Amino acid sequence: MNEPAVRVDTTSQVPPYAQIRAQLGALILTGQLAEGDRLPTVRQLATDLGLAPGTVARAYRELEAADLIRTRRGAGSRVAAPPAGPTPPHASQLATLARDFTSSARALGADTEAILAAVRGALGPDST
Repeated sequence: MNEPAVRVDTTSQVPPYAQIRAQLGALILTGQLAEGDRLPTVRQLATDLGLAPGTVARAYRELEAADLIRTRRGAGSRVAAPPAGPTPPHASQLATLARDFTSSARALGADTEAILAAVRGALGPDST
């Protein structure tokens, strides 16, 4: 994973692990990181970002829990295969996406009302 880079704003109220999780999750969900793409090791990404390895490890664990990445000892972490066929999302996947969006929006300075308005707008006029 050379590009696009993950960046962490240490002055943000959003914890660094959440920023990493949100950015990598967005790169995966938008296809900028494809199935099988290898992610940096926890140690390497922590060094690159100037963070503790535990911070990056937490982000990776949460991405793995959301079925976005797979980690195998000796093989590293790679982008997981998308689910075959249309399947309803798991509550944990939706919760991760919501956390990621909220964290990213808060990092931009959005308040709760602005975040809710953005979600309502994305859902369209027919949503209730």
